[in-house]
Amino acid sequence: MADRPRGFKRLVTAGVILTLLVVAAAAFVWRDDILRTRLDPKEPFQTYDPPPAPDYATKAAWALLPTNPGTPSPTDPPADVFFVGPTTFDGGRHWNAPIDDAKADRLFRQVMAPNYAGPFVRVGRIFAPRYRQASLYTFMTLRDDAKEARRFAYSDVVAAFRHYVEHYNQDRPFVIVGVEQGGNLAARLLAEEVAAHPKLKAQIAAAYLIQTVVPANSPPIQACIAPGQPGCLAAWISVFEGEPERAQAILDRSLVWDQEGQLVNLQGRVPLCFNPLLGAASNAPAPARLSLGAANATGLEWGARPAFLTRQISARCEKGVLRVSRPKSSSLRASGSWTDRRKAVAYNLFYADIEADAKARVAALEAQRSAAPS
Repeated sequence: MADRPRGFKRLVTAGVILTLLVVAAAAFVWRDDILRTRLDPKEPFQTYDPPPAPDYATKAAWALLPTNPGTPSPTDPPADVFFVGPTTFDGGRHWNAPIDDAKADRLFRQVMAPNYAGPFVRVGRIFAPRYRQASLYTFMTLRDDAKEARRFAYSDVVAAFRHYVEHYNQDRPFVIVGVEQGGNLAARLLAEEVAAHPKLKAQIAAAYLIQTVVPANSPPIQACIAPGQPGCLAAWISVFEGEPERAQAILDRSLVWDQEGQLVNLQGRVPLCFNPLLGAASNAPAPARLSLGAANATGLEWGARPAFLTRQISARCEKGVLRVSRPKSSSLRASGSWTDRRKAVAYNLFYADIEADAKARVAALEAQRSAAPS
């Protein structure tokens, strides 16, 4: 009789353990859905009260701003860089991020700015507006609410750019840079605010839309088809070699702007594919010996130059997607939480290549402007 309670307890214990294992397995299988649900604001965008708008006349509305933005000094680089940062806000209560969200700002300063704005420090004065970016959740669903949140983010970016042009540009050459969400917004900015205005179109040295899909048959400005060509667009979306499913998923889910300012599917169009190792939109393969240097600049003090890792990657464009070989260094591998892995990565495989490319295009535009009749 004494054995019965012990046997019963073992049975109950085994049942509890089995239940916990089933729950853990279910949580693992459906982890994406669980996290998506957690990030969903659970409110229609039409009734959503967004955070207050930034005032770009104040320093607080800029993540990066020169000390004297309206008065370039003789020691400044020859151009300006208008930088639209990638997604740093996960979501939850908001469809669009408050510009003072501490976690999002910390991710920008520690990871995104050093790796993606860093290559342009020696190219130009950097102007990076804080904007009410669409949350990471909006890129995980094709709901109309998500599209509205992304359209809403554009209103801040265009307001920041107009303020920059009116108060800070001083007729200087400029470069537009956008990464991931920022690249998508910058594509519309190029079409509506640069290509449509001859004076500004003559001032742009280049645009770099990193991890951004832009239809090759209708780029907002001419594509960069040769190194040193000024006034052109370098845009690419990359995957590692051996990831055909991911490449197809990107093409299937990518949204681009139509002429009415709506986000629409790519609809079978081939993206523009600029290869940073070649300095041109080209399907030619680029061997690793052409790589000027990849870098992991995460955590570096702003403006500090990272150590470059050369010959880490080769790259080639295929069907509009830049296919990159896997880097050898462990510092150039994805890390972080589930949400971190769905944002722009915490390293830049083309850091030195982009820096050299942008310098050459600014120099070419300066030479062109100097040669033009007064």
